[in-house]
Amino acid sequence: MKRSACRDILYQNIHFLFVLYSLSRPVLEGFWAWVEETSAKYTANESLKTALTYTTNQRKYLETFLEDGRIPISNNDCEASIRPFATGRKVWLFADSPAGARASSIVYTLVETAKLNHLDVFGYLCYLLESLPDLDHRNHPELLEAYLLWSETLPESCRLREHRINKKCMF
Repeated sequence: MKRSACRDILYQNIHFLFVLYSLSRPVLEGFWAWVEETSAKYTANESLKTALTYTTNQRKYLETFLEDGRIPISNNDCEASIRPFATGRKVWLFADSPAGARASSIVYTLVETAKLNHLDVFGYLCYLLESLPDLDHRNHPELLEAYLLWSETLPESCRLREHRINKKCMF
């Protein structure tokens, strides 16, 4: 990468951080003023007291996004990306055997890793199910390299037409 391109990227990041900080700081200051004011008042509501104390204790962590522009303000996108795990927990209770649980975990791993590698999950699984039964992978395990999720030789039917990268969630 050329020096000028690096400088442009650096400038864009600094500008983004400046805008983020200048827009977010007043909102946060108002929020913290409200927390302090509400904490100082007497309330019989134990849940509110607990929430305010917790919030006050987490202040430095709640403001971390101001220091690093890569950190999202909200973790909603990260929560959404792990929702299948939470859903899967209940489904996995019904795996009738260790072999069934193992098969489920293999398929689930393939699906989630295909998503991370920007593959069309359905297309990739179809490709595997059509191609692998005829492959002599037990005698020639090196043949499996072409079927790995990050392989450059995967057919276009396995690739997404557009990348839906979740830039807001850092893994």
